[in-house]
Amino acid sequence: MDTAKPLFSWRRHWAHRFGTAPFLPVSRAEMDALGWDACDVILVTGDAYVDHPSFGMAIVGRLLEAQGFRVGILAQPDWSGPEPFRALGRPTLFFGVTGGNMDSMVNRYTSDRRLRHDDAYTPNGEGGKRPDRAVLVYSQRVREAYRDVPIVLGGIESSLRRIAHYDYWSDKVRRSILVDAKADILLYGNAERALVEIAHRMAKGETAAAFDDVRGVALIKPGVPDDWTVVHADDLDSSDDGARKSSDKSVVRLPSFEQVATDREAYARASRVLHRESNPGNARPLVQKHGDRELWVTAPPIPLSTPEMDAVYGLPFARGPHPVYEGAKIPAWEMIRFSVTIMRGCFGGCSFCSITEHEGRVIQSRSEGSILKEIEEVRDKTAGFTGVISDIGGPTANMYRMACKDEKIHDLCRKLSCVWPDVCENLDTSHEALIGLYRKARAVPGVKRVMVASGVRYDLAVKSPAYIRELVAHHVGGYLKIAPEHTEAGPLSKMMKPGIGTYDRFKQLFDAAVQAAGKKYFLIPYFIAAHPGTTDADMMNLALWLKKNRYRADQVQTYLPSPMALSTAMYHSGVNPLKGVRHGGSEAVETVKGLKQRRLHKAFLRYHDAENWPLLREALKEMGRADLIGPGKHQLVPAWQPAGTGTTGGEGKRMGAKKGAQVFLTKGADRSTLGRSGGEDAVAAPSRPAPSRPGQKRGPGPKRRG
Repeated sequence: MDTAKPLFSWRRHWAHRFGTAPFLPVSRAEMDALGWDACDVILVTGDAYVDHPSFGMAIVGRLLEAQGFRVGILAQPDWSGPEPFRALGRPTLFFGVTGGNMDSMVNRYTSDRRLRHDDAYTPNGEGGKRPDRAVLVYSQRVREAYRDVPIVLGGIESSLRRIAHYDYWSDKVRRSILVDAKADILLYGNAERALVEIAHRMAKGETAAAFDDVRGVALIKPGVPDDWTVVHADDLDSSDDGARKSSDKSVVRLPSFEQVATDREAYARASRVLHRESNPGNARPLVQKHGDRELWVTAPPIPLSTPEMDAVYGLPFARGPHPVYEGAKIPAWEMIRFSVTIMRGCFGGCSFCSITEHEGRVIQSRSEGSILKEIEEVRDKTAGFTGVISDIGGPTANMYRMACKDEKIHDLCRKLSCVWPDVCENLDTSHEALIGLYRKARAVPGVKRVMVASGVRYDLAVKSPAYIRELVAHHVGGYLKIAPEHTEAGPLSKMMKPGIGTYDRFKQLFDAAVQAAGKKYFLIPYFIAAHPGTTDADMMNLALWLKKNRYRADQVQTYLPSPMALSTAMYHSGVNPLKGVRHGGSEAVETVKGLKQRRLHKAFLRYHDAENWPLLREALKEMGRADLIGPGKHQLVPAWQPAGTGTTGGEGKRMGAKKGAQVFLTKGADRSTLGRSGGEDAVAAPSRPAPSRPGQKRGPGPKRRG
């Protein structure tokens, strides 16, 4: 893997003389108090400003401050006009725009496409404080406020839309968000390296057009330079999808926006190639035509080293919400304020999850010393601390310090997952470092207990029975949530998840550890309904498994096609991008799109709810499985119906069928204005059932289940 300039080796910008701000300013008055006449960078975000390393804007802002730049924040600005975007004046370098810690559309709408009335990243959980497609709307307002100031896009909403992408809410393929936002450059993934480099280079007078040598960015070019070799992956009549070796100065051509917008197999091919070119050790730049312009996406960023991770998480965070919120409760902050992030990245590669696409597959771990120091800061500085660390983890609980045994093998690898279809023999799955960290964390004076709330990858945990024993003895409180997602081979193969046998093995080890520890703990498995590759029979078998194992799900997750995910390519195209894609040679994938079938799949997960019994009885009869209707333990639903139940349509009521196109409109926004917010058909969507949040942990926090 290429080496990178150390993150903190740049000569600091001249404004470092102003020192460290107690909080990054959100008003002119705060700027005046700091002695600033202007900000160098103004960050615009859809979240409330919480100065804590679990919040992206805080990390970005404090990192730029450490580089010597004056950074201001416009948190959840009123987007009805440009004036609020002038509140901090004109920045000397650029505006950085993000939708926030979550995608704004996932944040704003429920699984049935209804407007949420709350927002975990807003004071008192109030809804309606961010617009739909926040990056587009904020970028438009910034451009209206200061037409000539560069706009830099970042965050998960932009990362997942860096190339032409399928948009579930409008049921169409949209252009790269960089094009629709009319921004200057997009930084994808955990973009500390790119951010620091472009800030310093902009301070020297360079413009976005010069940054095609920076890893982890997307920008617009008039064409491919003559000295680059183009590797074509855009010919769908050929099986050649650009995987062959090429010169060092080569770029892979994806099918164009115009192709993927009209040819579903071309969309699947683009998705396949994008995900294959994701290893920083061997990935090549990508290029995709949008009309007469070229969208140029450079290779992924070099992951941060452990000393760099320590330095980022050791920045002078105030570790709390900005005082402007006057004590209001911000649910996401309340959830994570006693937790500690120990690593980034996920090599699981689940096809429906956005973590890998945003953070990458390489695990970036902090040192023990850095983590223990933060635990002490939580103890000493966070009001209300009672001695319990609520979580010590990351995107997953148990990938800390895991990596390929041989860096040379890693740099050649193009696999989409290190654990599917089986755990790679080259992966170091040792949990010893994590067990040692847990023990040292528990020994910190003033800490009574250290919980693990991040999702446990059980296919890794079964490699270390000692880890399971440690987890059960000290870090579980009543229930442990894990995510097998399904029981049947068909959908699991499309999800890139292990077979249910691995879950059974984990349960055996977990139950044995529980018995040995003298505890009464239970596993809570999570499942997804209506994922591509799932049949009605698959859901029926899952329901029978749930009943046999005496599980009753109160909350269920229906699949949502998030931008850029591999499973989204399956959903939109009907073909499998995990295998070769070409005209006449693609593997078909069954997809669940109709309202009635989606209702049924969700109802199977809640087989115990009497409201669902009429729907399930009808389906079982149509499937030729009326034998599963009756009072027996081996049967799924009874033949009788409790009085007053079964009249609401069951899961159909939750799914909320709608007539005609639903227009996503945010409180206080003008319909005609939003229609101009950054491109084609800005916010109209057809009436289709929508599932719940993809790849997000249930609850407001930024971490995910395993």
